[in-house]
Amino acid sequence: MLQMWHCGEREIDTSKVLIMGVLNVTPDSFSDGGLYAAVDVACEHARQMVAEGATIIDVGGESTRPGSSEVDTREELSRVLPVVRVLANEGVIVSIDTRHAQVAQACVDEGAAIINDISGFRDPAMVEVAKSSSVGLIIVHMLGEPKTMQATPHYTDVVKEVRAFLVQRAFELEAEGIAHDRICIDPGPGFGKTFEHNLALLRATAQLADIGYPLMAAYSRKNFIGSLTGIREPERRVVGSVTAAMYAASQGARVLRVHDIAPTIEALKVLAAVQ
Repeated sequence: MLQMWHCGEREIDTSKVLIMGVLNVTPDSFSDGGLYAAVDVACEHARQMVAEGATIIDVGGESTRPGSSEVDTREELSRVLPVVRVLANEGVIVSIDTRHAQVAQACVDEGAAIINDISGFRDPAMVEVAKSSSVGLIIVHMLGEPKTMQATPHYTDVVKEVRAFLVQRAFELEAEGIAHDRICIDPGPGFGKTFEHNLALLRATAQLADIGYPLMAAYSRKNFIGSLTGIREPERRVVGSVTAAMYAASQGARVLRVHDIAPTIEALKVLAAVQ
């Protein structure tokens, strides 16, 4: 059945699993910090990800790895705006990965089609940006803030609590006049969760996918994968990341946010053949 995610002027078919490619234009992201800080290098990498099969490119200018400090808005803008501008002008579906309303607004003005907010649109200013546009929205669950979120994360029932947060935020956005079909949800693995919490959320993918919004799975190269596989270097966590993505896809996730496009696409072809 055709299921469209409305993202500004773009409509994305979520009846099939799609790929969001990660593009960090930062000096300090946990996996690829510094690799794509130059605009031309970042845009070329984005083009390569699209050529390999990515539907969306998620541009981020602030590392939100555990323990990271907040980046000045002007600095974040200087990193992301030139990249967003180039890619959007080339027809790429661009998502801006930010928790700052000023950055989100500027990128939407430059053609970004999606706002990916790790703080779950808790900032009223970010809600206003969402209301004043028609772009797609990704509600991410995060416990606390990046600098302290991994200090002592605690839940009585992580799946129940994360699910409740996502439902509540989605309903609150809809109450503000935002259309249901603009919203995607992400349980936020690694954002204020222990290994056990992340594993529980991955196992509960089907339950989260049944909420009624497209579900994003964003486990790529994270410490959770390293803990499962024993691989310390994030860039070597490809097999574990693809495996987690395929499990999520088989359980109803519609958007896979990944660093490694080609192997994920290859695995999806196999998954599609056997389902």
